[in-house]
Amino acid sequence: MNCTSMHTIHRTWLFIMTTVVLCLVIALFSGSLLFHQTIKKDATLVDFEDYLRQFIPHLMEKFSIPGCSISLVLNGEIAYSEAFGYADMESRRLLLPDTPMSVQSITKSVTAWGVLALVQEGLLDLDVPVTEYLKTWDFPKTRYSVENVTAGTLLNHSAAMPLGDFNDVYAPGEAMLSLRQTLTEQAGMKGEPGKFSYSNVGYHVLELLIEEITAKQFSAYMHEKVLAPLGMHASFFEIPDSMKGCVPTGYDLQGRPVPVYLYPEKSSGGLFATAEDIARFAAASMKENPVLTAQQVCRLYKPEHTDIGVYSLVFDAYGLGHYLERLPKGMLSASHGGQGRGIMTHVQMVPETGDAIVILTNSQRSWPFIAHVLTQWARWRDFGTVGMTHILWAHYVMSGFIALLFSASMLLVLCAVLSPREEKRKGMGTAKALAALILIGILLWCKAQPYLLVSSVFPVLSKWLGWAVLCVSMSLLVSALLPIFTRLKTM
Repeated sequence: MNCTSMHTIHRTWLFIMTTVVLCLVIALFSGSLLFHQTIKKDATLVDFEDYLRQFIPHLMEKFSIPGCSISLVLNGEIAYSEAFGYADMESRRLLLPDTPMSVQSITKSVTAWGVLALVQEGLLDLDVPVTEYLKTWDFPKTRYSVENVTAGTLLNHSAAMPLGDFNDVYAPGEAMLSLRQTLTEQAGMKGEPGKFSYSNVGYHVLELLIEEITAKQFSAYMHEKVLAPLGMHASFFEIPDSMKGCVPTGYDLQGRPVPVYLYPEKSSGGLFATAEDIARFAAASMKENPVLTAQQVCRLYKPEHTDIGVYSLVFDAYGLGHYLERLPKGMLSASHGGQGRGIMTHVQMVPETGDAIVILTNSQRSWPFIAHVLTQWARWRDFGTVGMTHILWAHYVMSGFIALLFSASMLLVLCAVLSPREEKRKGMGTAKALAALILIGILLWCKAQPYLLVSSVFPVLSKWLGWAVLCVSMSLLVSALLPIFTRLKTM
């Protein structure tokens, strides 16, 4: 075996070992790999409560989450509610179980109940074009088939409506655009209805639909027909005077405070509620309730679309206002998460067993935190894994990828320093320099964005990823330029 082959083997082993070690280090320091005691499947409720009181504060510290409110449903009844941490870090105001929080897109599941209540009363048909009900507002002019937009397609996100501007927020009491004004600006169709495309705007159309059919404000209708009958007395769409100063401050991906805000529309993410009230809502779907018949509740959980794009990485389908998945033991689980500036939430239900868990946080860094809590809840209830566990697996993969980038950076620099004249392929140096500049450009673009999905899924690892990409780009520049400097010195 010649020297060149030996060097190649040594470099390969060095690269592999460095990558493995870095992967473990990154996973440990980022919180992707946690060494903690897992809950036993046969643990009692008291055991699980004690476990959460130790586990949740540990996770909150690891992911820098100020506050979390949690509630459990067992056998269709609320069994446990507790809050951890702070509603506001600056004033050190504690988060309490009765503190109402923004639940963001969990609102869509509640709105779906309001729509189905109209269906149950015979006031609405999910398959009839919504234009037959909307008398005071028209869709913006479009070449697509508005007549195919129904309440059903709006509920299941297949009405070809855009996502909407979730950064359009206002302080409580601040003048804001009307619902009709925002719909005129945002409700332009993107294509023909039929394909799943997650949309806040679609639910805003449903909000107007409810108002036109009932001749009531959406918030008043929802309180009368859904919230009050289900006993959700700490839930509201418009912050009452008695609750001003009680709603928690949110915290963004960088940990910066986000003051309480309102959306011009209410139906897609405007609900404020306690974790216990959302647990009441979840429990209502598991037994006889004063709002919807069992037949209508089952309609919510019927899969409408299985091709749900990136959400397929976590869920199997979307029904009416709910994500759906089949657990490893065959049970159906319905859920919905919520995310806004400074807020992340999740509710997960297993109607067959009467189980549910509600997790509300005032941090935008909470996806891995929520995934860890759901994983232990599912283990305790012997459900196997839930789809949100995939987020934890993604963290392991991302840790490996970042380690690979750091190792590649070191290898590039090592090869350039030890063998500065080995670059033989014509144009390779130029290609490396160009690749480095492209990577730096991508980093600058990412830095300028107000929101990136990768930062939400990987709130800690995304920073490591940024540094790793920067190291690769610098290493490429060194690898490209060092041979040139070496040749100039020998001339």
